[in-house]
Amino acid sequence: MLLDPRHVLTYDALLREHARSRPTNVAVVDGDRAFTYPELDARVDRLAGSLSVAGVGAGDRVLWLGQNSFRVLELLLAAARLGAILCPANWRQSAQELRFVIDDLEPTVVVWQEEEIAATVAEARALGSDTALWLRHDTTDTDTDGYEAFLAAGDPAAERPVDPASGVLAMYTAAFAGTPHAAVLSHTALLFQDLVIGRAQDISDESVFLNSGPLFHVATFVTTSATYHHGGTNVFLRRVDAEEVCRAVDRHRCTHAFLMPPTIEQIRDVNADGRYDLSSLWDAPDPVRYRSGMVSPVDSPWIERPGGYGQTEVVGLTTFRAFGAPSVGGAGRPSPVSLVAIHDAGGGEVPLGEVGELVVKGPTVLVGYHRRSGVDAERGRGGWHHTGDLGRREPDGSISFVGPALRLIKSAAENIYPAEVEACLRTHPGVADVCVIGVPDERWTQAVKAIVVPVDGAAPPSADELIDHCRDRIASYKKPRTVELVEALPRTSTGVVDRDAVDAAHGGGGYPGVGGSPHHQ
Repeated sequence: MLLDPRHVLTYDALLREHARSRPTNVAVVDGDRAFTYPELDARVDRLAGSLSVAGVGAGDRVLWLGQNSFRVLELLLAAARLGAILCPANWRQSAQELRFVIDDLEPTVVVWQEEEIAATVAEARALGSDTALWLRHDTTDTDTDGYEAFLAAGDPAAERPVDPASGVLAMYTAAFAGTPHAAVLSHTALLFQDLVIGRAQDISDESVFLNSGPLFHVATFVTTSATYHHGGTNVFLRRVDAEEVCRAVDRHRCTHAFLMPPTIEQIRDVNADGRYDLSSLWDAPDPVRYRSGMVSPVDSPWIERPGGYGQTEVVGLTTFRAFGAPSVGGAGRPSPVSLVAIHDAGGGEVPLGEVGELVVKGPTVLVGYHRRSGVDAERGRGGWHHTGDLGRREPDGSISFVGPALRLIKSAAENIYPAEVEACLRTHPGVADVCVIGVPDERWTQAVKAIVVPVDGAAPPSADELIDHCRDRIASYKKPRTVELVEALPRTSTGVVDRDAVDAAHGGGGYPGVGGSPHHQ
């Protein structure tokens, strides 16, 4: 059945409305570039026209291989206008990991960056072949092979019907099964989550969000999107740097930001003499007192009770501590647009207070994983999205996150699945068996440690050799910080590695969820 056009709202349609309703509001700021909503709308029109000529249509993918830029939002809006999908990739990945993404996604257009990551991108291209159009974005406006020239050459794209339930944004999840999957999120999912995040963080058309956290992370992107949705201003920094953050907050009077605690500590040191006015972001001279990476106005619900539970597949958080009365459960209560239940292995709801799998349904749930029909069937069984995480319903109705069913290591804002690091280490000829654990780290929450069984009869590999092996093949933050060689790994009666025993013997611990810590991505 065709949708009644009176009921259709797509992600890009808001841009047209902002251009009419907020003609003087600045939409994006990036270095010396700044565009109002009417100017951004005109650029998106031309970009969509050029993408269409390049072969991008409904369901096709556009890949971003770069750091933060206003062009991520611009490309998303242009893709939305065509019914296509944008994927912002993790620029910190190795060349082999980027090659996997290129081959898996099969993009029609790739927009890439030279500064800082040119060598990695070049190596990724050399590892395979593809038919995509490659456009460098950080070049001169007159470069005929560059992004700006490509955009300028476009004629405004003709209006076309787009189903708001179709995918518009793809984000690769952490490798919970050894390889990453791209979660495809719909127009509707983003729009619903925008309203929830806007309420939690007190976002309006007067808000100014500092985009310094990585835009390939849903945790950062949800506020970018909500700021756009409400007609506010998104300020982009290529990557996080304490001094640049201070300058941007001072100059643009930022009201919101995504800043991890180590960065906030650096900001305190940089601005010890008060040379920068940070009062638009923090209401007190010492920013370290803020408990959450997402910095919001002091009177927002989020500041009073930050955190919750979620994952990329549900556009970030699906439960919030910020809403309603204080909760017993560390993850709070479901958002106004989510249903959350705790299921047993048979798909039935477990009794109050018992642990089971967290399952979710509602408009923010992913459309599916890109080309992963088997995973879709498994995770979507029974009409619920199965998160693969364990939780518990408390007597007051709130939710506690217990831990991932597949163990997860949390290093600062990064999620690291042991299965992925183990798979990498097993490709080393000197490794017979391996178990990767997280060990508590005062600064980064956890550090990665590999417990390795060397191949019998051969010279055992050194710790540095194994760490370098991982550094060359997976993102640097995933590599083990320490390696310990053992003769054998403990196993359960069923023959699988006993991870609890490995933790106990080698200092593992501090996993997310232990002690009631909320889990949020």
